[in-house]
Amino acid sequence: MAGSTTARGVASDGLVNRLRFLALTSGRPFWDLLQRVDPVRRRVNATLIDQAIREMPPRPEPLSTMAGYTSWASLTDRTYSGRHLPPITVADDRRPTPERAAELFTRGESMIHCPRSTVLFAYFAQWFTDGFLRGDVNIPRDPRKNSSNHHIDLNQVYGLDERATAALRTFDGGLLKSQLLDGGEFPPFLCENGKIKPEFAPLRVIRFDELSDEQRDTLFATGSDRGNIQLGFTMLTVLFLREHNRVARLLAKNHPRWDDERLFQTARNILIVLLIKLVVEEYINHITPYHFRFTLDPKLSALLAHAPWHRENWASVEFNLVYRWHSLIPSHLSVGGHDLPLAQTMIGGTLIPGPGLGRLFEDASRQRAGRIGLFNTDPLLREVDAASIADSRVLGLASYNDYRRHCRFPRVRRFEHVSGDARVSGALRDLYRGVDDLDLYVGLFAEEPGSPDAILPPLLTKIIAIDAFSQALTNPLLAPRVFNAATFSPTGVRIITATRTLADVVRRNTPEDPTPRFVSMTRQAFR
Repeated sequence: MAGSTTARGVASDGLVNRLRFLALTSGRPFWDLLQRVDPVRRRVNATLIDQAIREMPPRPEPLSTMAGYTSWASLTDRTYSGRHLPPITVADDRRPTPERAAELFTRGESMIHCPRSTVLFAYFAQWFTDGFLRGDVNIPRDPRKNSSNHHIDLNQVYGLDERATAALRTFDGGLLKSQLLDGGEFPPFLCENGKIKPEFAPLRVIRFDELSDEQRDTLFATGSDRGNIQLGFTMLTVLFLREHNRVARLLAKNHPRWDDERLFQTARNILIVLLIKLVVEEYINHITPYHFRFTLDPKLSALLAHAPWHRENWASVEFNLVYRWHSLIPSHLSVGGHDLPLAQTMIGGTLIPGPGLGRLFEDASRQRAGRIGLFNTDPLLREVDAASIADSRVLGLASYNDYRRHCRFPRVRRFEHVSGDARVSGALRDLYRGVDDLDLYVGLFAEEPGSPDAILPPLLTKIIAIDAFSQALTNPLLAPRVFNAATFSPTGVRIITATRTLADVVRRNTPEDPTPRFVSMTRQAFR
């Protein structure tokens, strides 16, 4: 597969896109020199981010999932998702059923490995994006609707609304409720005898009715209804709970006159910006195989404040759809020295206290993730792919080729232009009448990466970069008059400045396991 990537590169991706990619992935000494001069680095950082986001028309979108035409309600009611392109209709006989299309994703006996990513990258991607890419929680579910705040707001820890936040707070010293298990700090248990404790009544858990009383009694009380869904999600929630309480205690020590409310809100401000910084400086830099490393600094928002895309956040249905990276997850996961089937890590909070949080972060960092693409998703997750394709059909999402044009790529004319892998192009040809009928969801993952070491295919990379940067950098805490010591305190500014990677957060929050641990989204061989 890697060998055919170059052959299809210019023809499929367009000359301008290909030259930009080659410029950013070549000439490392030049990029290293450029980044040593702070004013130059800061300006190039802002320019590259701005250019990446401008690859699609800026928000506000003329349409949402409310209707196929523009109205005041469709421009303001964010319980509906945004959408980049108008709905279309495709005859059923021109493409396979969602169930048959989902077969394209199913992994065989062996997993195709990602060249650079670890399982920690997969864990972080799900945890971070599930904070704002949230579908409808009502029954029956409406694929047009969402339950998102449309911000990176760490609701995984703090909850989606103030009632949930209040249920999680101690109202003493700015702290969140917690308990000690095997020497480590964890959220309190949500249930007792299979019933949600009255103090946690505002909290939700997805598929709660499907769990036994024994399983319910192992659930942690978290801000997200997905907080216990899988081991990696729970690990990151526990880590950021610990960091919040660590920061709150430090603020209380340095500001003895502050009351509980100010301590809590300041710690919350610091934690949200810490997450955004990790997204920009570790997560996005891991995704992009560029020699230039993107950074978040207080002056970035001032440089970008007048950009046309600098508008109120509104998560799009396409952004939600492109983040179904299930092929990253191995069928067996390394957990505390044990090789566990994926199914045994679901509702897996009880797996953390024994080996300790630090050990589990290292386990995830030493295990290779799967490569994002077709024929590489564990069968346990097949139903999610089928549901994703079905939802995209209900919403009338435009074709893969339409989105290529929207993102300034040339339309492909043959299935071989999507992928030079004969297995992929042959399977697409067997299922679709023509390349213009190819579902966006399928086409995104059928594409080959732009180079052997790239993590994502070109169209997927561009959509992720556009929406991830614009989603992160329009956060109100980054506004020029807000990103300062008055908002975060001098202590908070120092914490934000000193934090560059997830490893920094892990090291200072694993007192039960002081052993130095390797923690990284990038494989050690590529560091």
